[in-house]
Amino acid sequence: MTGLQVLLDPALAGIVRPGVLALEGLSVREGDLPTGAALREAEGRLRAGAASGEPATRTSAAVRGMYWRVGLDPTRRRPSSEALLRRVLKGEALPRVNTLVDVCNWCSAEVQLPYGAYDLGRVEGEVVLRLGREGEQYPGIRKDVVHVAGRLVVADRGGAFGNPTSDSARTMVTAATTAALVVIYAPADLGPSILDAAVSLTAARILAHAGGRLVPCLVV
Repeated sequence: MTGLQVLLDPALAGIVRPGVLALEGLSVREGDLPTGAALREAEGRLRAGAASGEPATRTSAAVRGMYWRVGLDPTRRRPSSEALLRRVLKGEALPRVNTLVDVCNWCSAEVQLPYGAYDLGRVEGEVVLRLGREGEQYPGIRKDVVHVAGRLVVADRGGAFGNPTSDSARTMVTAATTAALVVIYAPADLGPSILDAAVSLTAARILAHAGGRLVPCLVV
């Protein structure tokens, strides 16, 4: 893979500024994962408040604002980042799925930005971040049909395959995934340094726990 572009619908330019990572040569593991100890430590920090102080609170508020700007009530369709943090603060563990998904959930809970991780081998053609079309839907991961009309979505030739709340079964990351796209759904009014730090942190953790190499990836 020589590079990847993610197209941003001009209608969303003032609403969302996505962070993107593309990786290849990944070794995604399931079962007894090396991320386990790191996740337990992260859960402890989150519960103690060390990683959920004022900066993360401001970021969470900005994400809610992003939802409202596209006509979505974030208390009814909660951003995945907020749902992960609420889960941990209730005393539950972060989900254990596989090394790549676990790293994304770990980072999302800490930085309070919604993430999506997608198997590039199952993506069909050009990737675009846009609003879902009327009647658009997809089978969700461990869920029934996810309706995405009017919601922020990433889509390809086959239609929408992800959004900041729940992703599709079609492009889900599994142990067979060797190339992936990670999208961080950041509000456009969020300081770029916060997003840049989130992208760098995520890249470092993925490379440490799932291997692989970064592929040039741009939002255009």
